[in-house]
Amino acid sequence: MIHFIIKDKPTRLFLILGGFFIANALIAEVVGVKLFSLERTLGAEPTNHTLFGESGLGFTLSAGTLTWPLVFIMTDIINEYYGVKGVRFLSLLTACIIAFAFLVFYGAIHIAPDNFWVTSQATNGVPNMQLAYSQILGQGMNIIFASLTAFLVGQLADATVFKKIKLITGDKGIWMRATLSTLISQLIDTFCVAYIYLYFSLGFSFARVTAIGITGYVYKFVIAILCTPLIYLVHNLIEEFLGKTKASEMKRAALADQ
Repeated sequence: MIHFIIKDKPTRLFLILGGFFIANALIAEVVGVKLFSLERTLGAEPTNHTLFGESGLGFTLSAGTLTWPLVFIMTDIINEYYGVKGVRFLSLLTACIIAFAFLVFYGAIHIAPDNFWVTSQATNGVPNMQLAYSQILGQGMNIIFASLTAFLVGQLADATVFKKIKLITGDKGIWMRATLSTLISQLIDTFCVAYIYLYFSLGFSFARVTAIGITGYVYKFVIAILCTPLIYLVHNLIEEFLGKTKASEMKRAALADQ
């Protein structure tokens, strides 16, 4: 049975795209605990701009933004060939896997550490490995809830907008449906996390949360535009892998599948 599954190109492609989709989403959740300065990373000083009366703002971003653009690219590619149902299935599966991963992290944090391990990296600047381990993997439940909510809402919005644009453009205008659907879903994702976590959970002012959200979205907006050539590259590779006839057949079926 497995031989037929692996030999079937559309099924194999779905497994590859789905695996990459899930892996990038999970990686983004894990590494996202780190905040970084975009300006300093690029060798520049922080902008220290003022927005909505909030001063000292810069492009401070979650490390999760390194892989989230790839997740949204995969969303559009999967939608192109497997429809909204394919995206919805993978999104729900990914959310379940992420939730399971954090349950495992929680259990791993609370098992008794070996005393030798706790101080094993003291000479490398980490005096207590247990505390470091807890800080990195022990993200609060509020941020997990905010992130998963934003992920699901953003993904479903991306898939819906993508399909509606494709109904108008047909096979043409890949850049239009991919870019616009990503920009809209990133907008929802960014502000969903910001307001649930920063405003309702941490108590940041509405103005500051809005300013932080806009700053983060500007970055994501630019990345979405820059990723447009990558959409065409992946699309062309898939067309070669499936063959023009099969690819066209799958795209028609995906568009007709409500």
